[in-house]
Amino acid sequence: MHTIASFLVEQRIIPVLRLKSRALAERGIAALAEAGFGSVEITLTTPDALALIRAQRTTAAPGLLVGAGTVLDLDSARACLDAGAQFLVSPCVVPGMGELAHAAGAACLAGAFTPGEVLAAWRSGADVVKVFPASTGGPAHLAALHAVFPHIPLCPTGGVNLDSLEDWRRAGAAVVGVGNHILDIAALEAGDLARVIAHAARFLGRQQA
Repeated sequence: MHTIASFLVEQRIIPVLRLKSRALAERGIAALAEAGFGSVEITLTTPDALALIRAQRTTAAPGLLVGAGTVLDLDSARACLDAGAQFLVSPCVVPGMGELAHAAGAACLAGAFTPGEVLAAWRSGADVVKVFPASTGGPAHLAALHAVFPHIPLCPTGGVNLDSLEDWRRAGAAVVGVGNHILDIAALEAGDLARVIAHAARFLGRQQA
């Protein structure tokens, strides 16, 4: 497995941020790093996403992996890599994205839902296959995919929350993608970072003083 992908799997959770402003995203990333997360996926639906990725590669906490999500085509993939993204995530197979990512030293997480799509994503060069939208099929769907493809690392994303985290892991998730559930949005908007950090830390099983 690609070194970056191995790190993501070891971390067990990839925070996936889809926020309404760059300022909120910056605040959220800082809180996630403080809570102990080792990676963050900045979706391209976030305002100024490319500039945010570029800035985070120089200002983020040491060791924090910064990835780009909702990458839908190769032009976007190249722009994300140029901005410094260390992993690319798509909700579907984007032909050529795996090769492009690997040439730049980055990892590729390609999306799939059905068995045929999972296999196609893997054969396209994905280091991890993102099962999306995970909530549509639930842990039982993931378990069925894992039974057929035990050698393919699966990352359920979409609807994963604190209450269902262990269900996904028991179903065979190598790593999970957690969206805005990972942040206390009201606290984030209010600037109460202590509450944001405490909320996020619960996903890691940690208590903040």
